[in-house]
Amino acid sequence: MKKVSMSGSPRENVGKKDTKALRNAGSVPCVIYGGEKQIHFSVKIGDINKIVYTPEVFQIELDLDGNKIMAIVKDCQFHPVSDKIIHVDFIELDEKKEVKINLPIRLLGNALGVRNGGRLQTVYRTLTIKGLPSAFPEAIEIDITELKIGKNIRVSEVSIPGLTILESANSVICGVKTARGALDDEEEGEEGEEGAEGAEGAAEGEGKPEEGADS
Repeated sequence: MKKVSMSGSPRENVGKKDTKALRNAGSVPCVIYGGEKQIHFSVKIGDINKIVYTPEVFQIELDLDGNKIMAIVKDCQFHPVSDKIIHVDFIELDEKKEVKINLPIRLLGNALGVRNGGRLQTVYRTLTIKGLPSAFPEAIEIDITELKIGKNIRVSEVSIPGLTILESANSVICGVKTARGALDDEEEGEEGEEGAEGAEGAAEGEGKPEEGADS
């Protein structure tokens, strides 16, 4: 998993007045859980935007006045009108302690069913996983190259070394649906074989005189 660094300022006051002043000054109030105690602090909105508005998940080294803590973003609150980030919850990471996070899914390849005219449907874009921070990949990679029309990939078919997927094993992650004009993968194979046989027959017939033709 990618790592980034971010500086924060500890907060002495956590009331509404102080929170409003922070936001007006271009900062976002934050809190970090999971350690010996909760820590309230603030970060610049530009810094947190780079972490939140991306499909990637980062391990973040927070520098709070020289006190460095490894963490990940657990939850964000957004303004109901402007959609700006107004509060962020972090979870402190401990290499010996398992933690739950949402990892993005990265689909690899061009599905066979899509090449035959089907439509790829993605149900899950992230999966909730549990494990030690050292085992976290940047993303959950799934090869869909051989996925045919009418077929799905389920959670039970995905495994990540050292991590446990917490979604239902029977849940569909993605699949290829039939679209108008799409060929069934097996039918396409049969047509291809028949076409090949016809071509072979035509080739064998070339150069032979027709019956009744003058010699």
